[in-house]
Amino acid sequence: MDFLHDRVFDPIIAAPNASERLKKGARITIVRMSQLDAAGMVHYYWSAIVGTDPSIAFAALLRAEGFDRFEEAIDEFRVRFDDAFLRAR
Repeated sequence: MDFLHDRVFDPIIAAPNASERLKKGARITIVRMSQLDAAGMVHYYWSAIVGTDPSIAFAALLRAEGFDRFEEAIDEFRVRFDDAFLRAR
């Protein structure tokens, strides 16, 4: 979660120009992901990248408001949270 807080969530929550809708979406995503183990978080991330109806709308809102989406963190995420990371958990 620290990675996603730094790269996606915290910049939204701290931004005075972020809409309340966007901040609420970030907080809801944080709560949902916090209830998961490491493997569940990784799966949630990849599901958001592939695109569920809510994640597609959230990504569009992030882009419209000028914030990084999960997609912008994909290269680093892929390297840091690979199968070896999950096996070590």
